[in-house]
Amino acid sequence: MVKSAKSEYPEVIPAICVDHDRENYHIEIELPGVQKEKIDLEMGEESFCVRAPKEDLVYAACYTLAHHIDTEHVDARFDNGLLTIKAPLKNPITVGVKIPIK
Repeated sequence: MVKSAKSEYPEVIPAICVDHDRENYHIEIELPGVQKEKIDLEMGEESFCVRAPKEDLVYAACYTLAHHIDTEHVDARFDNGLLTIKAPLKNPITVGVKIPIK
């Protein structure tokens, strides 16, 4: 935990799972005890930041993504302490060429 100059409470990096298929990123962030109205989620083409205060701490973290996303079509939902984000890739990933291993 790190005490931030922005908050009187310690900042904690939330548990996160980031996965993607050929068309979308699928991101889950655990924010137990947080109210949906207090979540601040900002997404850019290559990164995102989340900040969410609760009684005694603040969840806060920023992440970089490997692929550009279409920020106009991101879908974020919060249920039972879990923030779920579906972010479409700007350019779907194409299948690569299979390389034989010698």
